[in-house]
Order: sequence, then structure tokens, then C-alpha cells
Amino acid sequence: MTFIVVKKLVWNTYNTEHIKKHKVTAEEVSEAARNLLYHRKTYNNRYLAVGRGGKRLITFIIRRVAQGEYYLVTARDSDKKERKRAYEKEKIKNTSI
Repeated sequence: MTFIVVKKLVWNTYNTEHIKKHKVTAEEVSEAARNLLYHRKTYNNRYLAVGRGGKRLITFIIRRVAQGEYYLVTARDSDKKERKRAYEKEKIKNTSI
């Protein structure tokens, strides 16, 4: 599995307006990218990533632009299956400390 590190998210008017439709803010997505719980590769060299933005679990789709730099395609609240996996990852992370 490839481990990704999101150092910078690329923003433009399209993706900022698009995530507003899902009631997610840019700050929440940036925080979720810093607090990444898990990710998986999807189609067209994109990644589905789940992270914690405040008290919410945010799922976001990103595409690599450069090393550590990713374009945000969309972001939304995590669904039940994604939350379950994220809680499992957090549990493992907290018990190994």
C-alpha cells in the first residue's frame, strides 16, 4: 500500500464551491488532511481519504499534482462504512501508543 502525505491542498473556486454543497468547509478538509486516518487508491489515479476535521469524519477525494501536493476533487461527511473503518484505525492507533 502506498502511504500518502498531504503537505498542500490545491484550491480553486470550483472545489471550494463544490464542497459547500456538501456542507464542508475548507478548514475542515485541511484539518482532515493533516489528521489522515486511512486512504485507498481509486480510479484515474485518485485517492479516497478519510480524516478527522474537528469532531467530524471527512471523506475527501484527491489527485496527486506533485510530491506532497494534491488537488481536492470533492469532500463530504463520511458514510457508515467509512466511519466504521476509521474508528477501527483510530482504535489500533490509540492502543499502540
